Formats: sequence, structure tokens, C-alpha cells
Amino acid sequence: MPELTVDHLEVRYGDLVGVGDISLKVEAGQVVALLGSNGAGKTTTLNAIAGLVRPSRGHIAWRGEAITGQPAYAIVAKGLALSPEGWRLFVGQTVEQNLRLGAVALADRARMAALFERVYTLFPRLAERRKQSAGTLSGGERQMLALGRALMSEPRLLMLDEPSLGLAPAVVEQLYDTLDELHRAGLTLLLAEQSIPLALGIADYAYVLQTGRIALEGAAAELARDPQVQEIYLGMSNGATVQ
Repeated sequence: MPELTVDHLEVRYGDLVGVGDISLKVEAGQVVALLGSNGAGKTTTLNAIAGLVRPSRGHIAWRGEAITGQPAYAIVAKGLALSPEGWRLFVGQTVEQNLRLGAVALADRARMAALFERVYTLFPRLAERRKQSAGTLSGGERQMLALGRALMSEPRLLMLDEPSLGLAPAVVEQLYDTLDELHRAGLTLLLAEQSIPLALGIADYAYVLQTGRIALEGAAAELARDPQVQEIYLGMSNGATVQ
């Protein structure tokens, strides 16, 4: 049984359709990518899974349990965490205080020290700035903090919304090295990205979204070689391939 199953998800904002019909699944230990341009429905899909928006229709199940429409705090407590687009940090709070807030839903409070150590080992820069206000961090450091905050709940499934957006190439490379390390350690990842080459380079399976629906899906390696994906979704031609 897949860890996460989404069946015919629809999300409406009044008369506007954020997601029309999305079905997907995530197996334990996989990296699954949601690909598509801005407005394709990636963020809305993740927000619905995370309990931040209420679906208008459809079914979401986590490890066989229906979680459709449950509040965000309940979803986090079940082992799903979202690192949102734009970070959404408490900029007036310190790095350490932001991380501590990520552990609010932690069932075993005795795990707190070990989780701080894990985050600071993954991101030594955060350890150096633990007493510094989050509002004074660079963009790359804020992304590290947003990811670290999500990890403080000790999730089984980590969802990331546009983690590379607005970051320098060197920072993005470091970030994806960290995601690969987390994956190799056994963490399941659901990743929304506009940067298709980046996402396909780490993912096992991918869904391509267009206007709130699944346009294509398949093994990441196959989609990376698919001329339709390259020409329509990547704007590539003349035999170019995703590296």
C-alpha cells in the first residue's frame, strides 16, 4: 500500500478552481516530483495534503487512514511536514526559536535535542546563527531554516514547495545535495518544482501538472528522455536532454 494516496482532488477558491482533478501516490522511501509552471496547481495540491486548504472534492489517505480536510496540526502529528514556498518564517524570532516551533507537534519531547543536533549537522550555518533573528538571514539561509523547521517534527513524509526558487545556483546545488542525503537516509519526499531538470535529477517518479490536472506521469528517468516533456514542458529541442 502507498504511504500517501490522493484520489481525484479538487480545490476551489470561490468560483476559481485551484486544482481540478489530481490523483497521485507516494510509496515509502520514494522521491516524487510535482512538475509544472506557475499556476499549474502544485502549491494547492501540497497545501491540501498538509491541511492548509480544504478540498472541495476527492480523497486523501495517509498510510491507509483518511486525512481529507483534517487541520494542519493533526496532519503534522501524523508524520507529514511541509516546507512552504516563500519560507513563511517568524522573522522577529531567532533561528533556534523558529526551529523549536517546528517541533510543537512532536510526540516524544525527549527527541528535541537529537533533532536540533540533526538540523545543525545538516546545516552548520544555522548552528552559527542560532541566536540570530530569522529576518536577518540570506535567502539561502532562510530556505535552510524552513527545511530545518519542517524536519524538527521528525516527519515520515517531507513536502517541499519550490525549494530552489530565487536561490543562487551554488545554494541550490547544496540544497539538493542535502535532499539527496535525506532521501538516502530513508526519508520520503514529495517535491514541487518549476525547475524540471533539478527535480527529475533526484526523483524516482514524477507528475507533470497543467491547469490543475495531471498531464503526464511516469518514472523520472523516462520523463527526462521524453521528447514531449522536453519540447513542451522544458522548451528544449535539437536533441537536448535533461542531465
